[in-house]
Amino acid sequence: MSNEVNNLEKINIENFQNDLITWFKREQRDLPWRKDQDPYKVWVSEIMLQQTRVDTVIPYFNRFIEWFPTIDDLADADEEKILKAWEGLGYYSRVRNLQTAVREVRENYNGVVPETPEEISKLKGVGPYTAGAILSIAYGVPEPAVDGNVMRVISRVLSIWKDIARPASRKVFEQAVRELISHEDPSAFNQALMELGALVCTPTSPACLLCPVCEHCQAFEEGIQNELPVKTKKTKTRNVQLSAAILVDESGRIVIHKRPSTGLLANLWEFPNVEIEHPIEGERGHLEELFNTSIGIDPDLEKIIGQVEHVFSHLIWNIKVYIGKINSEFEGNDQWKLVTIDEIEQFAFPVPYQKMFKMYLESLEK
Repeated sequence: MSNEVNNLEKINIENFQNDLITWFKREQRDLPWRKDQDPYKVWVSEIMLQQTRVDTVIPYFNRFIEWFPTIDDLADADEEKILKAWEGLGYYSRVRNLQTAVREVRENYNGVVPETPEEISKLKGVGPYTAGAILSIAYGVPEPAVDGNVMRVISRVLSIWKDIARPASRKVFEQAVRELISHEDPSAFNQALMELGALVCTPTSPACLLCPVCEHCQAFEEGIQNELPVKTKKTKTRNVQLSAAILVDESGRIVIHKRPSTGLLANLWEFPNVEIEHPIEGERGHLEELFNTSIGIDPDLEKIIGQVEHVFSHLIWNIKVYIGKINSEFEGNDQWKLVTIDEIEQFAFPVPYQKMFKMYLESLEK
C-alpha cells in the first residue's frame, strides 16, 4: 500500500462500505438510468454526465433512449440525427465516439457490451472512469470509477493531499477505491461514492453532519474538510470576440452554415460569423466587407439585436448579434443552406446559436 493511502489502516473498511451503501439505498435519487442495469443505458448516461449536471442530463437521456433504444439503433443512426439528439449538451466528440464505439461492439462483440476491463477499455472514448462505471454498475465487477466527485470524497476520507487536477493523481485514488470497494455490491458502492460527492461532500461547505461516513473521515476528524481536495487552478481562458448575423433572403429564408468536420463543434450548424481581432472603426461597413471576403456573402446588416456570451472550458465567445438581408444571389450547397424558420428545427446548433435564434424570434414579435 502506498504512503498516500496509508490512512486506510485507520478505517474499518467493512463498516465504511455498510454505512455508505445503506445510506445510498435509502437516499438515492430516482434517475432514469437507474431503473435497470442495462449496460448500454449505463454507458449512455455516463457519457452524458461527463461535464454536465444531472438535472440537465435527465431529459436528454430520456429522449436519446427513445430515439436510439438499442445499440443497433445508435449504430445505424445518421450523424445529423445523433448531433440533434445531443444538441445543447456540448462536447460533441463524446457522442461521435459513442456511436463509433457501439459500432465496434456490434462488429466485434455481437452487440453485447464487453464485461472485462481489458476489452471495454479498447472501445473508442471509453476511459478508465467510464469503463469502471459500466463494469461495476451493469455487471457487478469491482472496478473503481473515479471522477471528480469520487476524488473529492476520497481525498477527504483518507486525507490525501495529491493535486486532483494532475492526471497522475488519479492512480492514487483508483488504488484507494480498489482497497475500499465492496465486492458484494460494487454497483451500489460506486454509485454511492458519486452520489455522496454530488449531494453531501460538495466542493464548498460540505454537509459533514449529514454525511453517512463522517465517522470514518480523516478530514472531518481533523477539521480540514474545507482544505481538501488540493486542486490547482486552470489556465486562464481566452476571450474571443465574434460578430454573427441572421441573414434572410427575399422570401424570409435564413442562411445557415455547417462547421468544418474537425475542430471545435465539428459538423454542427451555425449562423454566418466572423472573428473580430481588433475594434473596428465604422463597424458595420467593415463587418459587411469581412463577411464578403471571409465567407463570400454580401450582406446588408440592419441592426444589432443583442449579445451572447458562451463559456467553453478553454475560451469564452462574446458574440455580437446582427440581423440583416442578403444582397447577392445565394446558391446553397452541402455547407451552406437557405432554410425556413420551421426547417431550422431539423438541424443541430450549438447553444450560443440557439440563443441567437431565440433572440431573433423575439425581435420579430416586437
